[in-house]
Amino acid sequence: MTVLLSAAPLAILFLTFLLLRPHSIWPATVGSDPQVSLPARPGYPFKIALFADLHFGENAWTDWGPRQDVSSVNVMSTVLDDETPDFVVYLGDVITANNIPIANASLYWDQALSPTISRGIPFASVFGNHDDAPFEWPLEWFSAPGIPPVHCPVANSSFSGDCSFRGIQRLELMKNEIEQNAQSFSSKGPVDLWPSISNYVLPISPTNNSRSPVAYLYFLDSGGGSYPEVISNAQSEWFKTRSLEINPDSRVPELIFWHIPSKAYEKVAPSSGVPKPCVGSINKETVASQKAETGIMDILANRTSVKAVFVGHNHGLDWCCPDNKLWLCYARHTGYGGYGTWARGARIIEINQHPFSIKSWIRMENHDVHSQVDLSS
Repeated sequence: MTVLLSAAPLAILFLTFLLLRPHSIWPATVGSDPQVSLPARPGYPFKIALFADLHFGENAWTDWGPRQDVSSVNVMSTVLDDETPDFVVYLGDVITANNIPIANASLYWDQALSPTISRGIPFASVFGNHDDAPFEWPLEWFSAPGIPPVHCPVANSSFSGDCSFRGIQRLELMKNEIEQNAQSFSSKGPVDLWPSISNYVLPISPTNNSRSPVAYLYFLDSGGGSYPEVISNAQSEWFKTRSLEINPDSRVPELIFWHIPSKAYEKVAPSSGVPKPCVGSINKETVASQKAETGIMDILANRTSVKAVFVGHNHGLDWCCPDNKLWLCYARHTGYGGYGTWARGARIIEINQHPFSIKSWIRMENHDVHSQVDLSS
């Protein structure tokens, strides 16, 4: 994150400290309990890049798979250099765990984070259905020439896990990300929401007034992989309770991030093309929603501070459509892993403080920008 030379020395000191130690506790915001806060430069937009469906580690035993991962790094690097965001959200399916036979999935996770880390940009992640999916034995392995040899990481690598055919679980992935990356703002979330893991909230606060957040970012685990694709009633109640605690009068806008779209997306999805009031460029498949709806959408719809929900999962969709006063948005398929040949890119979100606005657009790998939408209207 860039700090202007004209900024007050105290603000520079606090911001530098936060970037170096992002899990330090920031003073309390709205509500009574302290929490981690994302620093925003006073008077400047706060920009977020969403990287969705990267699918690192897919077909890892072939030449094709590693080439796709390199291409995915190039997409992220282009977006980061073009947009210079303040924050990055990894919106699920960071890896394709069902294609990773040995317990080194965190190496692929780290590779996916590398463009963001190398630029010193803070980030957070939320899980998708492929991130801890059980390994699926390829049928061709049971024909000649048989199961390929397991290639363990080289001796001088950071990998120190079990080099055998077993996968990795959500909790292990999140633990590794948080412990190994000072720029990670991710959280394991409340233990009583298990088996879902990535459930947490981050305020965005000006560096000169940390007690007055500009927005709250909520992250929810939409399941899949090792358990059903669903946001549980317990998660819904956690959001309801937490949002009332820290934003009781709904004064501060809230943005919601999870991976698999809710069934509400099916109701607003355009039948063909992307006609107004929806905004987007591709509508090439039907919505693949969660298996059940347990109450989260009713809670969000009745909370005036919630402005938009952002999901991934469907690689052939990138639209935002209004659902009454709430916007339901897709990201853009960022990774070269996963299905589909549509051009890659990333959704960008920009939060302006004065006057307040939330705007979004899609930045493509070829540098083009399209699908601008005002989510605060």
